[in-house]
Amino acid sequence: MIKIVILVFVYFTFPLVIIYICRRWSLFKKLGSIVLAYAFGLLLGTSGILPRGSDNYYLELHGKASMSGTQVESLIASGAIKDDDVFVNSIRKVQDMLTTIAIPLAFPLLLFSLNVRKWLRYAKAGFISMILALISIIAIIISGYFLFRNVVPDSWKVAGMLVGVYSGGTPNMASLSVALDVDPNLFLMTNTYDIIVGAVTIIFFITAGPKVFRAILPPFKFIGESGDTGQAVAEAESFEDFSGMFKKGRLLPLIKALGISLLIAVVSAGIGMLFPENAFQPVAILSITTLAIIGSLIPWLNRIEKTFQFGMYFVLVFSFAFASMADLATIFKIGFLGLFGFVTYAYFGSLLLHLLLSKIFRVNADDYLITTTAFIYSPPFVPVIAAALKNKEVIITGITVGILGYILGNYLGVGLGYFLKGF
Repeated sequence: MIKIVILVFVYFTFPLVIIYICRRWSLFKKLGSIVLAYAFGLLLGTSGILPRGSDNYYLELHGKASMSGTQVESLIASGAIKDDDVFVNSIRKVQDMLTTIAIPLAFPLLLFSLNVRKWLRYAKAGFISMILALISIIAIIISGYFLFRNVVPDSWKVAGMLVGVYSGGTPNMASLSVALDVDPNLFLMTNTYDIIVGAVTIIFFITAGPKVFRAILPPFKFIGESGDTGQAVAEAESFEDFSGMFKKGRLLPLIKALGISLLIAVVSAGIGMLFPENAFQPVAILSITTLAIIGSLIPWLNRIEKTFQFGMYFVLVFSFAFASMADLATIFKIGFLGLFGFVTYAYFGSLLLHLLLSKIFRVNADDYLITTTAFIYSPPFVPVIAAALKNKEVIITGITVGILGYILGNYLGVGLGYFLKGF
């Protein structure tokens, strides 16, 4: 029991260490806190600190995160698994519990601080490019599903996650992994491949991208800098600024926000129970998203400082715990090459189709690049690309698109995933 308590303590405190590392060293900040959470989680899971369990135990799991106590006792009595597997199963239960509750708590906190009314006012600036981007993402991922479904396990779940991450970023991908009940190894490898391909692409966007896309698409028409640009930059840069989160005067409001987030999770779970068992998780996640959006419209709740960062802390808890469940031996099997192909096809296919549609509908190069960045990389990267473009006017467009992506990602991911499951 003491070991389990220590493990839970580590899962909740080590993300704070990751946050400190990112604040202290710029190299780690560039890598990103979520990437570090995955890396340290994998290290914990493969270091031997956590017992692995027998091969028969994992065979008996049948892809589930853990087994009930009754199942474990029955299997031990029959000699199918070993006594040591009881402790392993207890660890797996803790990991499963943390990954199950972290995202339902995180997502409302992520959305509470978003001023939906404000950003919708700016949506029309990049509306056409945003719609074309969504069409491109959905069309390419659907075609990718049919191309790779015979070589990628649970390819409909992968498709759902990819729609989420390419419209709202990693938080949406994490919540969709819960909604679609994705195997930890599959989630981790999908996210790893996304990070690898994304790193190469963002370097291109920052360096040669502006010149290349401006040679293909119409130029941006400057109409004068918006007065809200500075505020938009500050908001984007603050998304991963955890400093002062527990400062006096902020802690109590954050606890209230966490309480409301917990209430939303409980209510959403209740709504999910009204549906068939196999629909519980997607219904619950979509209910959480909807109630959180409603919560963001309440002025006093929307004004609580650092709720987004508090939500990101829970995303780090999820990422760290989830990665520690993965099996590196499984991750690096040759069979995952098909998954790399699916991710790469989805990434570059959607970019190219969006580029083609932008050419047809005469979307300017700067709006194309900023909306693409906002969807795939989320708002914190918008000022970086705007600087590469030397164009501050597109920042508000990018932030708006990124925020709408946070909101839409779960709906699109669940909807498309279950749509493709029917084929």
